[in-house]
Amino acid sequence: MITVENLHRHFGGFHAVDGASLKIETGSITGLIGPNGAGKTTLFNVIAGRLPPTSGRVTMDGEDITGLPPHALFHKGLLRTFQIAHEFSSMTVRENLMMVPEGQHGETLWNAWFGRGKIAAQERELAKKADEVLEFLTISHLADERAGNLSGGQKKLLELGRTMMVDAKIVFLDEVGAGVNRTLLNTIGDAIVRLNKERGYTFCVIEHDMDFIGRLCDPVIVMAEGKVLAQGSADSIMKNEAVIEAYLGTGLKNKTVGETA
Repeated sequence: MITVENLHRHFGGFHAVDGASLKIETGSITGLIGPNGAGKTTLFNVIAGRLPPTSGRVTMDGEDITGLPPHALFHKGLLRTFQIAHEFSSMTVRENLMMVPEGQHGETLWNAWFGRGKIAAQERELAKKADEVLEFLTISHLADERAGNLSGGQKKLLELGRTMMVDAKIVFLDEVGAGVNRTLLNTIGDAIVRLNKERGYTFCVIEHDMDFIGRLCDPVIVMAEGKVLAQGSADSIMKNEAVIEAYLGTGLKNKTVGETA
């Protein structure tokens, strides 16, 4: 589905992404891991159109999408979430979901004056779909709660729900477990797996929680210093010498080996 070829993103002399190449296969839940500063979020930002690449190429189903803005990628079914959830805090959870679909009748002045029946009918349809999404995510009891009152984990579920309002093809999840308790993280993981298996969603997940990655993701891609270091199953990645060294450094790696010997 997504192919990244020799991608670079430079900030002055700093090469945040430095020749990364990878593939995200249709129907997969692909994990993207690496130490802090490895370039993971910058890679997401370039793929998702928030940052233009310095050089390189990104394709989706064979179509060149390099440098397309987020709204153009939204129309193609490519969506992303963020480390810190972005919600309309004063609106209810249901209303946050209803805001997502484009081209709503109430967005035109003409319909606001002369098409109120059409607007009301569409809003009923959107509210019904939003309630179905909340039921799927097991947070229907929060439908009328202001989004700003949700916990961090509940806001991550709300962001996932937004992708369901437009039937995304591929979703990039950036540190979905950050600040989330274990119970809610398991709920988020269950929702991701169900969306993948039941609705055919493709996911790419940045996460530092290796238990979460190991449960959900195959394959797992490792980045270090802006490059792709390794790729494989979670088990093989955790035994990979180059990956261990990238996380611990040579000195700490040798110390750890010596202590366990």
